[in-house]
Amino acid sequence: MHSDDVEPADAASDHPAPAHPTRDQPGSARDQLGSDRDQSGSDRSQLGSDRSQPGSVRDQLGSGRDQLGSGRNDSSGDRSGSAGRPDVVTGRPAANSAAGETFRHSGVLVAGIHTASVGSGETEPPASLLPPVLAARISPARSTAVAARVGIALGVGVLILFVTGMISHLIQHPPDWFWWPANPVWLYRVTQGTHVTVGVMMIPLLLVKLWSVYPRFFLKPSVRRALPEALERASVAVLIGAILFQIVTGLFNTAQFYPWKFFFTTTHHAMAYVAFGAVVVHLAVKLPVVRQALTKPVSEPESAGRQQESSARPRPGVSRRAVLTAAGLGAAVTGLVVAGQSVPLLRRVALLAPRDGEGPQGVPINRTAAAAAVTETARSPQYALTVKVGGRERIFSRADLAALPQHDSVLPIACVEGWSVTGHWSGVRLRDLLAAVGEYGGGDVRFASLETTGIYGGSVLPRTHVVDASTLIALRLNGEDLTLDHGYPCRLIAPNRPGVLQTKWLKSIEELS
Repeated sequence: MHSDDVEPADAASDHPAPAHPTRDQPGSARDQLGSDRDQSGSDRSQLGSDRSQPGSVRDQLGSGRDQLGSGRNDSSGDRSGSAGRPDVVTGRPAANSAAGETFRHSGVLVAGIHTASVGSGETEPPASLLPPVLAARISPARSTAVAARVGIALGVGVLILFVTGMISHLIQHPPDWFWWPANPVWLYRVTQGTHVTVGVMMIPLLLVKLWSVYPRFFLKPSVRRALPEALERASVAVLIGAILFQIVTGLFNTAQFYPWKFFFTTTHHAMAYVAFGAVVVHLAVKLPVVRQALTKPVSEPESAGRQQESSARPRPGVSRRAVLTAAGLGAAVTGLVVAGQSVPLLRRVALLAPRDGEGPQGVPINRTAAAAAVTETARSPQYALTVKVGGRERIFSRADLAALPQHDSVLPIACVEGWSVTGHWSGVRLRDLLAAVGEYGGGDVRFASLETTGIYGGSVLPRTHVVDASTLIALRLNGEDLTLDHGYPCRLIAPNRPGVLQTKWLKSIEELS
């Protein structure tokens, strides 16, 4: 709109407004104020009787082509101009509403983006840096309603992953204060299976979350709020990067694929604190927005102004409920096709599980004898197991071990990769073996393997597990002598422990003081 489209208020008395507005005019001053003096509470002289007023009628009413929701849509009576200029954030046409109504409410949520209300002395919504073609295609389902609900699911998932991951780490690297029970024997199987399954379920949820909020990443930075916005975006970048790192590296670990130089266990553990801390900070910042979004129906429009959109103009794209349903179903399906590696009832649908529960003697194998470089030493006729207890030492051959009283235990092998399988083990109870050498003093017991090339060539068993009746120096598995890959000539099997600590190819057992 040009300056000569609407005359100043004082000139209006000399040049009466035309009876009918032209197509270039969004409506006369009288039309814009409500078409009668009783409704507007003013007349032409009240709208600005002289040129000294701060702005023309166009400035006072907020109309014109240069304003949000402008153009022909500014006049509620002008139906011919329903396709106004696109919104600066979403690229969509502005709502059919009277001039000044669209942004009169306090704050607007557009495509999941919170903007300040527009009015006298207030700032306009930030412009999007997206190309107009892309901005015009932003789905109405990209909203705070979707982002908040998916974000809650992600937050719960991160909490579960953090707790179960810390349990696994503390079992493998126990501080002095940490205590882990020997029973129930299946507890670690549940915690680690949950850890891996939930981690995989996070993938579709994270994708939907990023899809719903990505227009925010392309908002033009505000000069007045440059520092707060920069800090917020930096914190979001840390959050996204940490979670993506944890999910990707964890997924690769389940497949035992390590295309990086760093040690997975320590790095994954350290980044867990970063990811969890970033989630806590993000939740603290966004909690008011989340609470507001959850108090409204998921299908409610994001802003009061946009509720007035013409019903004759359908909004393209899927609904928010459809997006949330797809996210939930995606998470459930990915969980089902992975959980079978630790849940026997779901074995048949575990299409994406790295382990299917099958292997030599009915149990999968992570590390073979060849990989551990123990093939020759484990088969050697001179093999002997050295046991040291209470200052005394005794050497056992495999035949000596087989001659001792044998016991059976039904225990799962539960690996950090998430898979677990129950086996029927036979061998000598550890507490009986220690008693055959000397008096057990109640300390932790260290196990050393014939393997010398790996970082898990040994383990330490706490007293709680040492005295448990189900802890065995196993010689047989599922009714057969151990195969070489399963730990022949003998191995440790204890309840409620990660498989990586169930030391194979035993060379020595020693009570620690």
